[in-house]
Amino acid sequence: MTHGSPEALRALADEHLPPDVAERWVGLLRPALRLAAAEGPDSVVGKLGGLPRLPAHVEWPSWEGHGPLAFVASLDCAALPAGAVDIDLPADGTLSFFHFDGQLDGGEALVLPDDRESQAGARVLYTPAAETRTERAAPPGLEVYSEVPLTARPCLTAAEPWHPRIRDAFAPGAPLGNRYDHPVCSQDFLDALWEFDGDVGHQIGGHAGSVQNPVEIEVAEAVMDGAMSWDDPALDAEIANWVLLAQFDSDDDAGMMWGDTGALYWLIRPQDLAERRFDRAMFTWQCC
Repeated sequence: MTHGSPEALRALADEHLPPDVAERWVGLLRPALRLAAAEGPDSVVGKLGGLPRLPAHVEWPSWEGHGPLAFVASLDCAALPAGAVDIDLPADGTLSFFHFDGQLDGGEALVLPDDRESQAGARVLYTPAAETRTERAAPPGLEVYSEVPLTARPCLTAAEPWHPRIRDAFAPGAPLGNRYDHPVCSQDFLDALWEFDGDVGHQIGGHAGSVQNPVEIEVAEAVMDGAMSWDDPALDAEIANWVLLAQFDSDDDAGMMWGDTGALYWLIRPQDLAERRFDRAMFTWQCC
């Protein structure tokens, strides 16, 4: 995934792609909010690490049989720039992200999309603005990540050319997750994309910054219990049902390391997002 300003990405496409292809590629860019450490006058929209603020009636999330989840991040939806993304985020309230990070068992239990029971090891909690929240101490034995205040910067994002939505625009029917014969898969353009921006980063909405194959494929396969081949049209249809809610990269300032410099991803169906059914979000993670 590549992110940047509309002008910079347009210039990138115009330099490396034929005019008609460049126009179509630009049309597939999606808006996102990139999250970075807030400094000086930056508006704070959330934080990595620290302690969460939760309503009194909400228990600290836990994975039965394994233990409490680590607090990863929270976002103040009212502080996010309005209309900056193309997903239906709440206008206010707080989103809190938790993940069983292996602190309590030495990394033995993993939260994986194809192990549906393990999805209890990753949670998104939404707290409406009207509910009173107080800072909650971490459960015994759980180390708290260093707190890093976050600011949000609007940008556009480009998916890798073998992302299903990009592939469908330029080479319908090409093998899923693989390069195909087209200018957007040329080595020249791929090198330009990588040199332009190789960071995964923290992000809300937009095209996910997958470390490996597109994360939507992993989630769709899991939802369908892996009972199909990658050339099955039903898999393509399921992939189209999922959008990125948020991703959180490894972060030195927060002391977060997901595998080998990996990232955590939460995806959700647009209908579930509109209905605020964050309990239906799916989690996956990737690392190098």
